[in-house]
Amino acid sequence: MQEIGESIGGIFVAIMVVVMIALPVISAIWAMGDAERRGKPGCLVGLLVLLLAWPAGLIVWLVFRPPEEFGRDY
Repeated sequence: MQEIGESIGGIFVAIMVVVMIALPVISAIWAMGDAERRGKPGCLVGLLVLLLAWPAGLIVWLVFRPPEEFGRDY
């Protein structure tokens, strides 16, 4: 019975590691696309989101992002 508990604990840890890696990456990809839609450099915003102690970088982008430019020609 103890082996089952250890294996479930290992699976839980593995899932948490994947989630803790995936969330910042997915957030950075979303922020890059959002920045490009708003006329800002997407790569820099993506780096901001990743490197500024996620989720703080995402919150900074959400608070200070410019308004969306509708009717802009691409």
